[in-house]
Amino acid sequence: MNSTAHHTDTAHHTSSSPDPADRSASSPERVQVVLDACSVADADTVLRVLGTRFAEESGDDMPRHDSTARSDTWTGAFLVGRAARDAALPSDLSLDGSVAVELQGGPVAVDRLRQTLTSAFGVQVSGSASGDQEIDLRLRLTHA
Repeated sequence: MNSTAHHTDTAHHTSSSPDPADRSASSPERVQVVLDACSVADADTVLRVLGTRFAEESGDDMPRHDSTARSDTWTGAFLVGRAARDAALPSDLSLDGSVAVELQGGPVAVDRLRQTLTSAFGVQVSGSASGDQEIDLRLRLTHA
């Protein structure tokens, strides 16, 4: 998985703009993923699992590494819907430590992505918040 240094603004905001790009950002199939407080190797392992099952959204939302923040952070967006693949997960899955993950998107898409993570790692829900058409789910991943 290619990652590039990029400053990440993790503030959540909404826009009422009719711009088509805004519609894709709120698509019920799109899940924004933020990995935090983990090693490069662990982030790569989690992103490989997600990339095995789900298409990465193209453009600026490709998973990227932010080494300028106080802790390493990776962000990406995955399309969890029609493009989902029923592929076998990589066999070399191992986490050296725990990984903090935040998933934000439509409830069905977030749940499908969470199920994929649960099939590969130990998963503990550390918090959640629900809105009208979106859920924000915080997880802690560990070696299964």
